[in-house]
Amino acid sequence: MATHSSALDHDALARARELLTPHRRPERMWPAIAAAGLLAVSALAFATAMILAPPLTSEHVATARGAT
Repeated sequence: MATHSSALDHDALARARELLTPHRRPERMWPAIAAAGLLAVSALAFATAMILAPPLTSEHVATARGAT
C-alpha cells in the first residue's frame, strides 16, 4: 500500500486534536450525598412532627361537650 506524502505535520495535528477535545473532569459525589442527607433529615423532621402533633377532630369541641 502506497503512502501519500503530505505537507501537514502529523504531530502538530495530533496535538491540536488533543487540545480541542474537552477534558473530562471526575464527577463529584458530595453534592448528591449532601442533597440526599438533607432530604432524609427533612423527611425525619416531618415524620416527627406528624407523630407529635395533636390529632385533628372532625367535629367542633364545643358541640361535643354540649355547650352551644
